[in-house]
Amino acid sequence: MVKKKKSIIRITYTALLFIIFLTSCSPKTYNYPADSYRTYYEVFLRSFYDSNNDGIGDISGLIGKLDYIGGSKGGNNSLGCSGIWLMPIMPSPSYHKYDVTDYYNIDPIYGTMEDFNRLIKESKEKNISLIIDLVLNHTSIMHPWFQSAAKSIGIPPCGNEVCSVKELCREHNPYCGYYNFSSESKKNYVKTPLYSDWYYECAFDKNMPDLNLDNPALRKDITDIMKFWLDKGVSGFRLDATTHYYDQNTSKNVEFLSWLNKEAKKYNPEVYIVGEAWTSNNVVLDMYESKIQSFFNFDFAKNDGLFVSAARSGMGTGVAEKLADQQKEAASKNEAAIDALFLSNHDQARSAGTLSNNESFMKIAAALYILAPGNSFIYYGEEIGTLGSGKDENKRLAMLWSNSNKTGIPHNPSNADYSKKPEFGVEEQLKDKSSLLRHYMKLISIKNNYPAIARGVITPIESKEEIVAFSVLYKEEKLGIFHNVSDKEIIVEIPEGYSKVKLLESVASEGKKVAFKNKTVKMPPYSSAILDLKNEN
Repeated sequence: MVKKKKSIIRITYTALLFIIFLTSCSPKTYNYPADSYRTYYEVFLRSFYDSNNDGIGDISGLIGKLDYIGGSKGGNNSLGCSGIWLMPIMPSPSYHKYDVTDYYNIDPIYGTMEDFNRLIKESKEKNISLIIDLVLNHTSIMHPWFQSAAKSIGIPPCGNEVCSVKELCREHNPYCGYYNFSSESKKNYVKTPLYSDWYYECAFDKNMPDLNLDNPALRKDITDIMKFWLDKGVSGFRLDATTHYYDQNTSKNVEFLSWLNKEAKKYNPEVYIVGEAWTSNNVVLDMYESKIQSFFNFDFAKNDGLFVSAARSGMGTGVAEKLADQQKEAASKNEAAIDALFLSNHDQARSAGTLSNNESFMKIAAALYILAPGNSFIYYGEEIGTLGSGKDENKRLAMLWSNSNKTGIPHNPSNADYSKKPEFGVEEQLKDKSSLLRHYMKLISIKNNYPAIARGVITPIESKEEIVAFSVLYKEEKLGIFHNVSDKEIIVEIPEGYSKVKLLESVASEGKKVAFKNKTVKMPPYSSAILDLKNEN
């Protein structure tokens, strides 16, 4: 009898240990609300993961790393992102692919349409939304539209109902209306191939002719292109260079974006669109009148942005106030507005370099933009401290998956000449609980677990100059977000008017813990605290 009891106890104890083991190893799961709020991971496929050892990252490589990026079934080694923004994937003669030759296909260096269909399927299974770059300001000079137009633009109208010349005259070739041609030389115009007395507009590069977005036939094609990719299963689009559509003419840009948004929403009411309007904040806010949901917030990003400046200077004064003012103004123009926050992207120097490759700066800067209302956009490699500056190729260097194992690491773009790498790759940082990567994982996990952080209405909280503090209100949930951006410990007193305040989460850059007692928060250097403020008098 005694042996039987001991046996039962042993079995029960073993079972308990097994349950504890499973619990500790079980993947993180998030129930993302069915809305457009997500934490996005921006991917330049060429430099991300190479699945076939040809030196070029590809779609199959990305599929193999979906669990690393995140999703509802992401494991404990997952970032926890719920969205991916794919930089251009359509056929193009350039390494960057912002000069499209075919809007209905995948560039062969990245894979096939079957690969893309598999990416969509597996992303959806993991509850990862996928948005793709849609380049509408221009095409490649090699696009069939432009190739056809260039042959016809110099042929005068034939005057017949049906074109009587070997090549279509410019009156009968509809593609001549797809671009901005001129018989006179103008600013940002270059000579058209075949016809030296005709010119075409190209604001960025002579190999990227600007489209005439007023043309009804072109607009019909744009609608069809959006439908094609939405039918494939993408959740939306990132729009490149929206202020250049009509050469900084904000009212015309807004008119076109309004039309595009209506067409997309008419076909799929849940489509999410984020626009790049790299210009002054006032113009960006005006662009929200188009009802496009998001525009990237350049005021808070880049080397001179408010998040980066606060992290470097140790001064948080005015950050919460400016963010609150911007988001209130955007909401007044578009009640569905969602701020799009980031530190850097493919057009800027890497944030690690901008932040002096200082890990504490990088950690608190990440906390500032990830734990803020809106959608956060993480540029691939930012989470491990990838470096790069100068020419564009240097800003799109290969992802360092491991310091010792080179499997899957692509070659850098051919013209890159920046040699510095992060000290440790993904493999090494996953093993270090204090690494920059683990810090990002913690921040994203917090944002996933508290819907109010992304969706709440922001109100600044007055505090010390080293502190960025604000509340977010969403439905019945009210949270306080406090960041100590300085290199010293700061004692923060919770303002009067809150009865029962509770510390929900905290994260510190240098290993010390946030302490909370009697409505006082002791915040170590470069730390963040999330408090429950719902019990307001």
